[in-house]
Amino acid sequence: MKNYILIPVFILIFGCVTHNAFGEDLIIKTDFDSYELGSTVLISGTSSVDIASVQIKNPSEQTILIRTLEINSGGFSLDFNIPDYYEPGIYTVVASVSIDGLPTIVSTTIDVIPKIHVVEVASEQETEEKSSSKGGGCLIATAAYGSEMAPQVQFLREIRDNTVLQTQSGVSFMSAFNQFYYSFSPAVADYERENPVFKEAVKIGLTPLLTSLTILNYVDIDTEQEMLGYGIGIIMLNIGIYFVAPAIVIIALKKRLGMLAK
Repeated sequence: MKNYILIPVFILIFGCVTHNAFGEDLIIKTDFDSYELGSTVLISGTSSVDIASVQIKNPSEQTILIRTLEINSGGFSLDFNIPDYYEPGIYTVVASVSIDGLPTIVSTTIDVIPKIHVVEVASEQETEEKSSSKGGGCLIATAAYGSEMAPQVQFLREIRDNTVLQTQSGVSFMSAFNQFYYSFSPAVADYERENPVFKEAVKIGLTPLLTSLTILNYVDIDTEQEMLGYGIGIIMLNIGIYFVAPAIVIIALKKRLGMLAK
């Protein structure tokens, strides 16, 4: 009779031990529970395996970031910058690993709140000086979209500051690019403000560039070689969009018109 009594006790004890060990195979956490827009979230965790996948979902349950991380000495970490133009709300951070062929998934949530703006009265000259100290303002895009706070302008600034300027090759590229860009961009921006039709044309023209730059949100750039590789790839892609594709269309139209003329 005693043996029959002990069997359920052993099942409960060993069942609890197994459950706790399984739960410790993957842990994920953030440095804080709440963040303002524009803040950086430090995501960290531990696992008993070598590779973990981390996803971040916005309040609409859309996946906005996926990273595959190598686990060194049992731990992994990831910095995630929350752009100013993201929506406030509850974001979900999901980590998953494969243990003995079975998926293990854990998650945590963070509360993203609007940025608390401090009202400051600054002259236009001071604003331009601040922009220049950070690599310059996006004059053409700002004039096209009407404000430095426009999502498209914020996106370009995020790519520049958080991706391109994080490597030495990116800094060198931006230095050379700024000399070229600021030789004509003030005149273009002024003409945009004077001519609404031209302003709308610039918006349309910027769309392929903005679309191609979103690639940088889905890749890890940790070395100079990766920055050069992705940078050259995006430049070639935009050359194809803005020059090669129109040239092909023009040649095809000329051939078609020539055939109709005959």
